[in-house]
Amino acid sequence: MMTAGDDMDELFLDGGPLVRRGEAERTCIVNRRAVSPDRLMRFVVGPDGDVVADLKARLPGRGAWLTPTRTALAEAIRRKLFARAFKREVTVSPALPDLIDRLLESQALEALSLANKAGAVVTGFAKVDAAILKTHIAGLVHATDAGDDGVRKMAQAVHRSRDEEDDELPRVALFTSLQLDLALGRMNVVHAALLAGGPSSNFLARCTALEVFRTGDLTGGASPASVNEPKH
Repeated sequence: MMTAGDDMDELFLDGGPLVRRGEAERTCIVNRRAVSPDRLMRFVVGPDGDVVADLKARLPGRGAWLTPTRTALAEAIRRKLFARAFKREVTVSPALPDLIDRLLESQALEALSLANKAGAVVTGFAKVDAAILKTHIAGLVHATDAGDDGVRKMAQAVHRSRDEEDDELPRVALFTSLQLDLALGRMNVVHAALLAGGPSSNFLARCTALEVFRTGDLTGGASPASVNEPKH
């Protein structure tokens, strides 16, 4: 006979990392909404009792799932929902939100590096401008410290030379020029274009995950709203 406690256990915890992400819905421990695991973030309890973010959903042990935002994580910590979900005493580091932010940022930059190695990244203002005119691009990347004038000129180039549907062309403005330099192995990277293909799609997906975590906007932020658009 299943008890109320068993019901809660089945509601919040999965059967371990061998449970495939795409096969069943999982329930957020904060809002109790059941959605695809791909739209949630998995957490497990480590050997020392610390709650650990399992961003790739591969760590051993039963996992609890959470809407992948900093706000939801803060609520789970405040209400001690991890202990309730795992039915045991657990420790949640105050630094966990910042750690997850750094991990998501690192994953995005690593994906950018891989896209670059695959030949899917074009850098330099003139080359990016040419790519906008001649190539089907998947998105644009601007350093957070890029000048407004350069960002605006590229937005205008997209508007002039692309179809109306490209007004929704993803623009990423999450990383400093130094971070882009390190990821791409080049100096003074301020603007970049992403050529269409799997490597660019993977990078954009990582950027969306980072933006969702930071802003709480579940639609992501790799969009025109992320940068300064030309004023009309």
